[in-house]
Amino acid sequence: MIAIIPARGGSKGLPGKNIKALNDKPLIAYTIEAALNSKKITRVIVSTDDTEIAVVSMKYGAEVPFMRPDDLATDTARSVDAYNYTIQRLEREEDISVKEIIVLQPTSPFRTSQHIDEAIELYLEKKADSVISYCQEQHPIFWHKYVTLAGKLEEIFEGDFIKNRQEVSPTFYPNGAIYIFSTDILLENKYYTSNSYAYIMEADVSVDIDTQMDWEFANFLIERKKRSTNN
Repeated sequence: MIAIIPARGGSKGLPGKNIKALNDKPLIAYTIEAALNSKKITRVIVSTDDTEIAVVSMKYGAEVPFMRPDDLATDTARSVDAYNYTIQRLEREEDISVKEIIVLQPTSPFRTSQHIDEAIELYLEKKADSVISYCQEQHPIFWHKYVTLAGKLEEIFEGDFIKNRQEVSPTFYPNGAIYIFSTDILLENKYYTSNSYAYIMEADVSVDIDTQMDWEFANFLIERKKRSTNN
């Protein structure tokens, strides 16, 4: 299976995050190394518009066969369009057929090759249209509300949801670490169908770095692991 690592250069929440050093290693390197160590992945391709990201990615063993066009690297560009662009260009230029891909965002440094292989095995076992990694939510989704500009609370869901957390079924959210798609559904601009499955990951490996606080938390987890290993 081909892995695509999407890494545009224009991050606003944490500028330069994709190649920013986390524990003396560029953030994107964690994802590249996990993909290269996977038993199920045959190629690791970085999709980027940024020359510096491309150079760092190739240093750590990924391919950058072509650069992403500027119009697919803006704040408003859709990720699905970048995936389809990469797939179609590979098929056209290399005369190959790409039936499925795995997307690995570089902002998930604690996702391992084992997670990747288990998710791919689930995709193959279920003959799924997609498999997406999820993490359990700590609070019931029914506690969520809309907040108006005036600060007033408005309901998202209908019904009486004044219940304790233990009384409701757990809910899950996508943690951003793993997305496996059939190219057929991507061409329909879909991520989910009735034949989509969740690969569940624990909270401590579900850190998705978008902000400075996320970055500091990731550093904390790394330092904690170092202390635990040394003791």
